[in-house]
Amino acid sequence: MSTSKQRTITHLFNSVGKGYKSEDLTLPVLEQFIYAVCREGTTRDNANQAFQNLKQRFFDWNEIRVSLMREVADVLHDLVPDADMRSQRIIDFLQEVFESTFSFDLEPLIKKGVKQAAKQISRYKAASDYTVAWVTQHSLGGHAIPLDAPNIRVLRRLGMLEEGKDDPETMRASLEHQVPKAKGLPLVDLISVVAEEWCFETDPDCPRCPMHTVCPVGQERTKAAPVAVGAKKSR
Repeated sequence: MSTSKQRTITHLFNSVGKGYKSEDLTLPVLEQFIYAVCREGTTRDNANQAFQNLKQRFFDWNEIRVSLMREVADVLHDLVPDADMRSQRIIDFLQEVFESTFSFDLEPLIKKGVKQAAKQISRYKAASDYTVAWVTQHSLGGHAIPLDAPNIRVLRRLGMLEEGKDDPETMRASLEHQVPKAKGLPLVDLISVVAEEWCFETDPDCPRCPMHTVCPVGQERTKAAPVAVGAKKSR
Protein backbone atom coordinates (compact mmCIF):
# COMPACT_ATOMS: atom_id res chain seq x y z
CA MET A 1 0.00 0.00 0.00
CA SER A 2 1.26 3.49 -0.81
CA THR A 3 2.25 5.77 2.04
CA SER A 4 -0.50 8.28 1.14
CA LYS A 5 -3.22 5.63 1.20
CA GLN A 6 -1.97 4.27 4.51
CA ARG A 7 -2.01 7.80 5.90
CA THR A 8 -5.58 8.27 4.67
CA ILE A 9 -6.78 5.08 6.37
CA THR A 10 -4.99 5.97 9.59
CA HIS A 11 -6.52 9.46 9.53
CA LEU A 12 -9.98 8.01 8.94
CA PHE A 13 -9.77 5.79 12.00
CA ASN A 14 -8.18 8.47 14.18
CA SER A 15 -10.59 11.27 13.27
CA VAL A 16 -13.95 9.88 12.15
CA GLY A 17 -13.48 6.63 14.07
CA LYS A 18 -12.67 8.24 17.39
CA GLY A 19 -15.44 7.21 19.79
CA TYR A 20 -17.35 5.44 17.01
CA LYS A 21 -18.36 1.84 17.66
CA SER A 22 -18.75 -0.41 14.66
CA GLU A 23 -21.40 -3.13 14.68
CA ASP A 24 -20.72 -6.71 13.69
CA LEU A 25 -24.27 -7.94 13.25
CA THR A 26 -24.71 -11.54 14.31
CA LEU A 27 -27.49 -12.74 12.04
CA PRO A 28 -28.30 -15.96 10.18
CA VAL A 29 -27.08 -15.97 6.57
CA LEU A 30 -30.56 -15.39 5.14
CA GLU A 31 -31.19 -12.41 7.42
CA GLN A 32 -27.73 -11.02 6.71
CA PHE A 33 -28.58 -11.05 3.00
CA ILE A 34 -31.84 -9.19 3.59
CA TYR A 35 -30.11 -6.71 5.87
CA ALA A 36 -27.56 -6.07 3.12
CA VAL A 37 -30.36 -5.27 0.68
CA CYS A 38 -31.56 -2.66 3.19
CA ARG A 39 -28.06 -1.37 3.97
CA GLU A 40 -26.79 -0.65 0.47
CA GLY A 41 -26.79 3.07 -0.26
CA THR A 42 -28.03 4.22 3.11
CA THR A 43 -26.80 4.72 6.67
CA ARG A 44 -26.38 2.07 9.32
CA ASP A 45 -29.14 3.63 11.45
CA ASN A 46 -31.61 3.69 8.54
CA ALA A 47 -30.79 0.11 7.60
CA ASN A 48 -31.22 -1.01 11.21
CA GLN A 49 -34.64 0.63 11.34
CA ALA A 50 -35.71 -0.77 7.98
CA PHE A 51 -34.67 -4.28 8.98
CA GLN A 52 -36.44 -4.02 12.33
CA ASN A 53 -39.57 -2.78 10.57
CA LEU A 54 -39.58 -5.90 8.42
CA LYS A 55 -39.25 -8.17 11.45
CA GLN A 56 -41.81 -6.30 13.56
CA ARG A 57 -44.51 -5.57 10.97
CA PHE A 58 -44.64 -9.07 9.50
CA PHE A 59 -45.18 -12.33 11.33
CA ASP A 60 -42.25 -14.12 9.67
CA TRP A 61 -40.25 -14.29 6.45
CA ASN A 62 -42.93 -16.39 4.82
CA GLU A 63 -45.49 -13.64 5.31
CA ILE A 64 -43.14 -11.24 3.53
CA ARG A 65 -42.65 -13.79 0.74
CA VAL A 66 -46.39 -13.88 -0.01
CA SER A 67 -46.98 -10.15 0.51
CA LEU A 68 -47.43 -7.57 -2.22
CA MET A 69 -44.47 -5.40 -3.07
CA ARG A 70 -46.22 -2.21 -1.92
CA GLU A 71 -46.97 -3.78 1.48
CA VAL A 72 -43.29 -4.45 2.06
CA ALA A 73 -42.25 -1.10 0.58
CA ASP A 74 -44.51 0.72 3.03
CA VAL A 75 -42.19 -0.20 5.90
CA LEU A 76 -39.03 0.73 3.99
CA HIS A 77 -39.98 4.10 2.51
CA ASP A 78 -37.91 7.08 3.73
CA LEU A 79 -35.29 4.66 5.06
CA VAL A 80 -33.74 3.09 1.96
CA PRO A 81 -33.32 4.31 -1.63
CA ASP A 82 -35.62 2.74 -4.24
CA ALA A 83 -37.84 1.13 -1.61
CA ASP A 84 -40.15 -0.44 -4.21
CA MET A 85 -37.32 -2.12 -6.09
CA ARG A 86 -35.67 -3.35 -2.90
CA SER A 87 -38.93 -4.71 -1.56
CA GLN A 88 -39.36 -6.73 -4.73
CA ARG A 89 -35.78 -8.00 -4.41
CA ILE A 90 -36.48 -9.19 -0.85
CA ILE A 91 -39.69 -10.94 -1.91
CA ASP A 92 -37.99 -12.56 -4.92
CA PHE A 93 -35.07 -13.69 -2.76
CA LEU A 94 -37.34 -15.31 -0.17
CA GLN A 95 -39.34 -16.98 -2.92
CA GLU A 96 -36.21 -18.39 -4.55
CA VAL A 97 -34.82 -19.66 -1.25
CA PHE A 98 -38.15 -21.26 -0.35
CA GLU A 99 -38.49 -22.96 -3.73
CA SER A 100 -35.00 -24.44 -3.46
CA THR A 101 -34.95 -25.43 0.23
CA PHE A 102 -38.62 -25.40 1.34
CA SER A 103 -37.37 -23.39 4.30
CA PHE A 104 -35.66 -20.10 5.09
CA ASP A 105 -32.44 -21.62 6.38
CA LEU A 106 -29.18 -20.91 4.58
CA GLU A 107 -26.87 -21.84 7.45
CA PRO A 108 -25.62 -25.01 5.69
CA LEU A 109 -23.80 -22.68 3.27
CA ILE A 110 -21.27 -21.85 5.97
CA LYS A 111 -19.93 -25.41 5.86
CA LYS A 112 -19.15 -25.09 2.14
CA GLY A 113 -16.29 -22.67 2.72
CA VAL A 114 -16.06 -18.98 1.90
CA LYS A 115 -15.55 -19.15 -1.88
CA GLN A 116 -18.16 -21.82 -2.58
CA ALA A 117 -20.74 -20.22 -0.26
CA ALA A 118 -20.21 -16.77 -1.77
CA LYS A 119 -20.53 -18.23 -5.26
CA GLN A 120 -23.84 -19.86 -4.36
CA ILE A 121 -25.16 -16.65 -2.79
CA SER A 122 -24.25 -14.73 -5.94
CA ARG A 123 -26.54 -16.99 -7.97
CA TYR A 124 -29.68 -15.58 -6.36
CA LYS A 125 -31.38 -13.15 -8.72
CA ALA A 126 -31.68 -10.60 -5.92
CA ALA A 127 -27.95 -10.70 -5.21
CA SER A 128 -25.61 -7.85 -6.04
CA ASP A 129 -21.88 -7.50 -5.58
CA TYR A 130 -22.65 -5.53 -2.42
CA THR A 131 -24.91 -8.17 -0.84
CA VAL A 132 -22.48 -10.98 -1.62
CA ALA A 133 -19.56 -9.04 -0.15
CA TRP A 134 -21.64 -8.08 2.91
CA VAL A 135 -22.63 -11.69 3.66
CA THR A 136 -19.05 -12.83 3.01
CA GLN A 137 -17.71 -10.26 5.48
CA HIS A 138 -20.34 -10.69 8.21
CA SER A 139 -21.38 -14.36 8.00
CA LEU A 140 -18.75 -16.33 6.13
CA GLY A 141 -15.60 -14.96 7.74
CA GLY A 142 -14.09 -13.84 4.47
CA HIS A 143 -12.19 -10.66 3.64
CA ALA A 144 -14.66 -8.70 1.53
CA ILE A 145 -15.45 -4.98 1.62
CA PRO A 146 -18.97 -4.18 0.37
CA LEU A 147 -19.01 -1.00 -1.72
CA ASP A 148 -22.15 0.98 -2.46
CA ALA A 149 -22.44 4.22 -4.44
CA PRO A 150 -21.87 6.60 -1.47
CA ASN A 151 -18.79 4.65 -0.33
CA ILE A 152 -17.33 4.58 -3.84
CA ARG A 153 -17.88 8.33 -4.12
CA VAL A 154 -15.96 8.99 -0.89
CA LEU A 155 -13.16 6.55 -1.63
CA ARG A 156 -12.58 8.02 -5.08
CA ARG A 157 -12.42 11.54 -3.71
CA LEU A 158 -9.96 10.35 -1.10
CA GLY A 159 -7.80 8.79 -3.80
CA MET A 160 -8.33 5.25 -2.50
CA LEU A 161 -10.01 4.11 -5.71
CA GLU A 162 -9.02 5.02 -9.23
CA GLU A 163 -11.32 7.05 -11.45
CA GLY A 164 -12.62 5.28 -14.54
CA LYS A 165 -12.78 1.82 -12.99
CA ASP A 166 -16.44 0.98 -12.47
CA ASP A 167 -16.40 -2.80 -12.09
CA PRO A 168 -17.44 -3.51 -8.46
CA GLU A 169 -15.31 -6.65 -8.18
CA THR A 170 -12.21 -4.87 -9.46
CA MET A 171 -12.73 -1.95 -7.08
CA ARG A 172 -13.25 -4.27 -4.13
CA ALA A 173 -10.16 -6.30 -4.95
CA SER A 174 -8.08 -3.12 -5.06
CA LEU A 175 -9.39 -1.91 -1.72
CA GLU A 176 -9.16 -5.29 -0.03
CA HIS A 177 -5.49 -5.40 -1.01
CA GLN A 178 -4.96 -2.06 0.75
CA VAL A 179 -7.02 -2.68 3.90
CA PRO A 180 -6.37 -5.51 6.40
CA LYS A 181 -9.24 -7.86 7.09
CA ALA A 182 -9.54 -6.66 10.70
CA LYS A 183 -10.22 -3.12 9.50
CA GLY A 184 -12.63 -4.03 6.72
CA LEU A 185 -15.80 -3.96 8.79
CA PRO A 186 -15.23 -0.64 10.60
CA LEU A 187 -13.94 0.92 7.37
CA VAL A 188 -17.33 0.41 5.72
CA ASP A 189 -19.16 2.09 8.61
CA LEU A 190 -16.74 5.01 8.83
CA ILE A 191 -16.80 5.74 5.11
CA SER A 192 -20.61 5.67 5.29
CA VAL A 193 -20.47 8.26 8.05
CA VAL A 194 -18.29 10.53 5.89
CA ALA A 195 -20.69 10.11 2.95
CA GLU A 196 -23.72 10.94 5.07
CA GLU A 197 -22.32 13.81 7.12
CA TRP A 198 -19.99 15.70 4.76
CA CYS A 199 -19.17 14.07 1.42
CA PHE A 200 -22.45 14.72 -0.38
CA GLU A 201 -22.81 13.89 -4.05
CA THR A 202 -23.25 17.55 -4.88
CA ASP A 203 -21.77 20.46 -2.92
CA PRO A 204 -19.80 18.38 -0.39
CA ASP A 205 -19.07 20.12 2.92
CA CYS A 206 -15.30 19.75 2.55
CA PRO A 207 -14.18 22.51 4.95
CA ARG A 208 -15.93 20.80 7.88
CA CYS A 209 -15.09 17.24 6.85
CA PRO A 210 -12.41 15.77 9.16
CA MET A 211 -10.89 14.05 6.11
CA HIS A 212 -10.24 17.19 4.06
CA THR A 213 -6.57 17.44 5.05
CA VAL A 214 -5.82 14.08 3.38
CA CYS A 215 -8.42 14.36 0.61
CA PRO A 216 -7.32 15.79 -2.77
CA VAL A 217 -10.84 16.99 -3.54
CA GLY A 218 -11.26 18.41 -0.05
CA GLN A 219 -7.99 20.31 -0.25
CA GLU A 220 -8.90 21.87 -3.59
CA ARG A 221 -12.38 22.87 -2.49
CA THR A 222 -11.16 24.22 0.84
CA LYS A 223 -8.60 26.43 -0.90
CA ALA A 224 -11.17 27.63 -3.42
CA ALA A 225 -13.93 28.42 -0.95
CA PRO A 226 -12.80 28.89 2.67
CA VAL A 227 -15.68 28.94 5.12
CA ALA A 228 -16.09 31.74 7.64
CA VAL A 229 -16.06 30.78 11.29
CA GLY A 230 -19.60 30.17 12.51
CA ALA A 231 -21.03 29.80 9.00
CA LYS A 232 -24.16 27.73 8.87
CA LYS A 233 -23.86 24.22 7.46
CA SER A 234 -26.06 23.51 4.46
CA ARG A 235 -26.66 20.63 2.12
